[in-house]
Order: sequence, then C-alpha cells, then structure tokens
Amino acid sequence: MYLPSGVYHETYGAIHGWWQTAFVRGKMALLVLFVLTLPLYANLYVVSVANIILYTILSALGVQLLIGYCGQITLGHAAFIAVGAYVTAMGVLFWKLPYPVAAVLGCLLAGLWSVFFGLPSARIKGFYMIMTTMAAQFITVDFIITHYVSRVGGREHYFSLPPGTITIGGWPVDGEIKVYYLASALTILCLAAMANLLRTRVGRAWIAIRDNDIAAEAMGVNVVYYKLLAFFAAGVLAGVAGAVWIPSLLFVSPEHFQLSWSLWLVGVVLIGGIGSLHGVVFGSIFVTVILELLKLAVIPLSDIYPALSERFLYLKEAAFGLAIVLFLLYEPRGLAYRWQQVKNYFNLWPFAY
Repeated sequence: MYLPSGVYHETYGAIHGWWQTAFVRGKMALLVLFVLTLPLYANLYVVSVANIILYTILSALGVQLLIGYCGQITLGHAAFIAVGAYVTAMGVLFWKLPYPVAAVLGCLLAGLWSVFFGLPSARIKGFYMIMTTMAAQFITVDFIITHYVSRVGGREHYFSLPPGTITIGGWPVDGEIKVYYLASALTILCLAAMANLLRTRVGRAWIAIRDNDIAAEAMGVNVVYYKLLAFFAAGVLAGVAGAVWIPSLLFVSPEHFQLSWSLWLVGVVLIGGIGSLHGVVFGSIFVTVILELLKLAVIPLSDIYPALSERFLYLKEAAFGLAIVLFLLYEPRGLAYRWQQVKNYFNLWPFAY
C-alpha cells in the first residue's frame, strides 16, 4: 500500500516487483491506455512524432546496454541498425520472405555483425574501442552498403519500398498509425526484455564488468564472453530498430544511417541518464520534442529570414550540442536521476528532507 514517508515490503519478491504499489499500477494502466488510444484523438503529425520517439528509443536501447550497463563505448551503432534494415528489406524484396521472418533474420545478422566488431573489446578499451566502433560505421555503411549492397539487383543507390510492400499476415503496414502500433508493441517488448535481462546473472555480470572488469574477472566472471554477449544483444536491438523503421520509409538508403545518427544516440543516452532504461525513454522524448518545437518556431521566422529554413539542419545540430553541454554541466546524471528524485520527494513526504 502507499504510505506517507515511504513504502515498505515484507517479502523479497515484493521488493523486486515491477509495480510495487497500487498507485504505480494505476499510473502504468493509464500509460498503457494512453499509448493504445493516442492515434484516436491525435492528428497524423503527432503520431509521426511519436513514431520518431519510438524509433529513437529502440535505437538507443543498444547504446544504453553497451555504455550504461557494460561500460563499452560505441560510436558506430547506426551501422548495426543499417544491417537490420537492409537485411529485412532484402528479405522482403528479393527473397520473398514474410516481413516477420525477414526482420528476425535481420536482427540476428545485426547481432552477429556487432559481435565481429566487438571482438577487439577482449583486448582494448577506452579510446581504442571508440575507434573500433567508428570503423564499424565506415566499413559497414560507407563502404559495404554504399558501394555493394545498395547496387544489388541493378539499383543505383537505394531500395524502393512502395506502400504495401511490408505486410504482416496480409495486413499492410503502410501508414503512420499502423507503424505506430507496430513500433509501440516492439518497444514495450524490448524494454520489458531488457529490464528482465538486467535482473539475471547476465545483467549482473555486465554491471560488474562496467564497474571494474578486473574485479569481475577475479570473482569468476568470464569477461570476454559477457562483453561479446553484450555486443550481440545490442546488435539485435539495433536490428529491431532498423526493421521497425523501414515501413515508415519510401526507400532505404545509406543516408538514413550516417555517423551523425550514432553520435545522436550517444547524446540521447547522456541526456536521459547513463545506466537507466528510464533514461532511454526520457532522453528520446526530450530530444525529439525539443527539436520539433524548434522546427515549429523556425517556420514563422522563415518568412522574415529565409536562410533559417535552409540552414535548419545546422541549427538543429547546434541546439542538440548545446543541450548536451548544459546537461553535462547542470544535470550530469540525466533526466532519469531527476525523475527519481521527484518520486523520492513524494514517496518520503512529509519527511522529504
């Protein structure tokens, strides 16, 4: 039950319950209801923004796993998203596979490709790991996909995905609302799987490696095995993001998976809070909504200063960089930490001090 000045439990299971009070369960029920009914009362613009948020969450989950929970720095995560997207698209277009089967294949190959670039983590860390993951970006997207994969079937630069190409059991995923429900279901599934995985022996091993890999190895943790497992899991999550993103696109192109998106995802994790699943959600919502508000603010001014609309991309990147700097200065633990402090204030009332 919800009590002033705190919540207490009498069993071990209750302490580790997902939703520990009736109040929290009520909030989660309202959240589920909000997610299910959003397209009923929101216009297509709001739904499209929600789709971007969901895609960002799925993309940033793997980054959070590697950086926040396993201590492995990555700056090439967009490469594995590209693998998931391209394999899924090729499975549907060329191999005539059902979309779910092609998506699973894309996720597995993205995970294995991530493991390949995670192999150096057995011997290096820090700056050298950054360079390795950046190499994954350049090798995968700028070389293999751009010069070879994109030209499969006589194509010049991209794979066309006309409406109706992506179907699930004969149900075409060809609109923002349908993509929203697909992305919502997979986002909830991935968040739940990640939260449960972090409670297992695997999750505890990742956190031990993050905190001190030498001490973890001394305690019997197979550091190399669990690092590679983290890269595989992060690659699978990236593959899910890529498979979810292609129904929203009219074509798949290397321009959708540039290095800037990898850097963007690291910024999302920093703003939301490193080492927190809440941080992935809060960071994705904050970054997406702030930039959409900035776009809406620029539109009226573009009549007076036409250069603003032409240079909005640079303005957006400058705003994102400024947000990262301000968070590192004034809220280094991210939005998730602030959210936890707010919850503690109300849970401990009237003794919040």
